[in-house]
Amino acid sequence: MSVIIKIENLKKIHQAAKSFIKKMDDAKVYSFNGNMGVGKTTFIKAICEELGVNQIVNSPTFSIVNEYETADGKIIYHFDCYRINKIQEALDLGAEEYLYSGNYCFIEWSENIAPLLPDSLTKVNITEQPDGSRVVEII
Repeated sequence: MSVIIKIENLKKIHQAAKSFIKKMDDAKVYSFNGNMGVGKTTFIKAICEELGVNQIVNSPTFSIVNEYETADGKIIYHFDCYRINKIQEALDLGAEEYLYSGNYCFIEWSENIAPLLPDSLTKVNITEQPDGSRVVEII
């Protein structure tokens, strides 16, 4: 069963992030899928902020993974796997340790590390609508 959350505009992204968090169950690893520029990083940033991250949340495009800590001491890993061309690159940066750490992992371009992803992965598809709004589908 999938869950749909609509993001009408950027002013309402934190409201959508709160709705997303309410739908999170015991899953820890989330794959955010969508076209380039659809807002994956922006939505992950809003989710992290709503989870209590006080640091600046930005795209880990060049570092591949960023680590954030929430106000209550929980760790969140944010991956951007766009630049990963070979699975060995992900292994070299310790991706498996992050993915199976029990901490939240939010992954962009997860198809580039598909063989490493846990079976418990929750897929999140983001699509842009003709009116500029976004639809977030949690699968």
